[in-house]
Amino acid sequence: MQTALDMANARKCTSIDVQRHATFCGVAPRLGRNAKKIRSILEQDPVFDKSQRHFLDRTESFKRGLRLINRINELAESLGWTRDEVNLAFTILDDPLPVGLHDTAFEPVFNSQGSPSLLERYSSLAAHYGIFGCYLQTELGHGSNVAGLETTATFVPETQEFEIHSPTLTSSKWWIGALGRIATHGVLQAKLILPGGTDAGPHLFFIQLRDMDNHQLLPGISAGDIGPKAMAGYASVDNGYARFNHVRIPKDNMLSKFAGVTPDGKYVRPPHAKMSYGGMLYIRAGMVTTAGSIIARAITIAIRYTTVRRQGDKGPDGLERQVLTYPSTYYRLLPIISHAYVFMLIGRNLRNAFADYSERLAEGNTSLLGEMHAILSGLKSYATTTCVADIETARRSMGGHGFSAFAGVGKLYADNVASVTYEGENYVLDKQVVRAVLKAQQQQPTASPSFSGFLRLQQPPLLTHTSWENPETLILLLEWRAAVFARNIDEEDAGVARRLSIAVTEAFIAVQVRELLTTRTVMKSLYLLYLLSTIESSLGDFLELGILRPLHAKEIRKALRRVTEVEILPEAIGLTDAFGWSDWELDSALGVHDGRVYEALWERTKSEPLNNGEDHLYKDYIKPILARGRRLVKL
Repeated sequence: MQTALDMANARKCTSIDVQRHATFCGVAPRLGRNAKKIRSILEQDPVFDKSQRHFLDRTESFKRGLRLINRINELAESLGWTRDEVNLAFTILDDPLPVGLHDTAFEPVFNSQGSPSLLERYSSLAAHYGIFGCYLQTELGHGSNVAGLETTATFVPETQEFEIHSPTLTSSKWWIGALGRIATHGVLQAKLILPGGTDAGPHLFFIQLRDMDNHQLLPGISAGDIGPKAMAGYASVDNGYARFNHVRIPKDNMLSKFAGVTPDGKYVRPPHAKMSYGGMLYIRAGMVTTAGSIIARAITIAIRYTTVRRQGDKGPDGLERQVLTYPSTYYRLLPIISHAYVFMLIGRNLRNAFADYSERLAEGNTSLLGEMHAILSGLKSYATTTCVADIETARRSMGGHGFSAFAGVGKLYADNVASVTYEGENYVLDKQVVRAVLKAQQQQPTASPSFSGFLRLQQPPLLTHTSWENPETLILLLEWRAAVFARNIDEEDAGVARRLSIAVTEAFIAVQVRELLTTRTVMKSLYLLYLLSTIESSLGDFLELGILRPLHAKEIRKALRRVTEVEILPEAIGLTDAFGWSDWELDSALGVHDGRVYEALWERTKSEPLNNGEDHLYKDYIKPILARGRRLVKL
């Protein structure tokens, strides 16, 4: 079929060394021999079959999620998988699972801040899923404002215990992943109340939620699932609620690595007031990499489908034009490829930076805490906002078929759209970036690649007709925009926090991924595309701040057209193939590797229950409607 020929021809045209680019963007471990072996095991195991999941209701989806968790742990035991291999297996799956926050929030925070006695008793259980943990922070009435949380942990010197209490309806813990049915324990954010009533602010506590033998909720705790989420997203995760009615826990259950309470009730201050935010920062760091991975999925599907889909103008060969070759299509899609690569690279750098940060924090060194908080606030907001927008752009580029569940993009959107609000609502995080910038302006400017490194600049870059081909000039332009913005904050501008946060974050990213400039031509072109499309998307700010003139805007768009059409378009299939997604992983009729999209879409309809002899539908529902209409006509 023509679609298969078009896909084969696209692969012949690319100059991409798929393995080399996979290594560069950080997905090589997922494509290694061990990963391929694990992927093959999962793909062939009927428990991990994806063909029916679009037809499951909420309860069935949750039960399926539990089966996936159980099966991976069965395989780990029988095949001798290491913890890294188990994590890789969960990563290969594209279903959000209740165990996710156990791995990314509960366990890292517990292990890094728990007392030796707690770690001795529970760390091994947590590592082998002998207990399931959750991270109880968000409340019914408070989310991003951690300082405003209402749940209390009052120290009782007489019994050497903390009393956990939910004093109001709005203090109920809410949206907590795995809390609804699965979690046995949790890390709890609560206000520490000292003897005499002194409020010491939010601190972390380890709390048991359910009985270890029968899984029943412990006395004084009411908990459950908060119900289905929008667009059926996260259907396999039991986001839950909990209220505590004067529940007592031992004094040792306070995560006291950095702060504590003496037996007589005196407060031991941490080196930094926001030390307990470490778990939240760890999660945000991972969200940048996740955003890159999700974008990579969506754009792989969109690029493959628009490569083989033909519509509109006919060429000399009598064939309609490939949709991807229309400027209105590639102008939208190709920058998304650059977003995926850039976020994956930033995520890799963040992992290294966070490891250094964690080592220093373990030694009581908090010098990087403020910087890390500012960076991750900006990056979380920027990456998740971009991710959600890119998924929708990818879906719309595929026309009507993009709305089909079989396209595989709708589920990505439903499962990820909430990322702009959880772990810090993005507009709230933008304000934290602004606060950090204002503080940085009071300090000595630095030439280091910190989030505020742009403040060192005192004059704009010199612009010529060749500037738009020079990445170094474009980097300086993004930095200069942030500097001018920061020095001219208009308090009457209701959107200033959002715009400044974007400017600061884009400047930081531009500097961080400069290493792309030392790579081969295609990656250098991809980075140039990222810089040009980033500037083009914020031309309003550049013009308003007097950094660019209307003539520059026209030149930027010409440069953007050239780099997309001439340098990146022929490489689109190669660049997305380098992400390494198998057909099973993508689960998309429109993103199949061989290009036979229409055969795949047709085949998928056979699994639709409505097509499988539901004769009672006519008798019970359709026939009465038709009969009534015909009777009324006869009257």
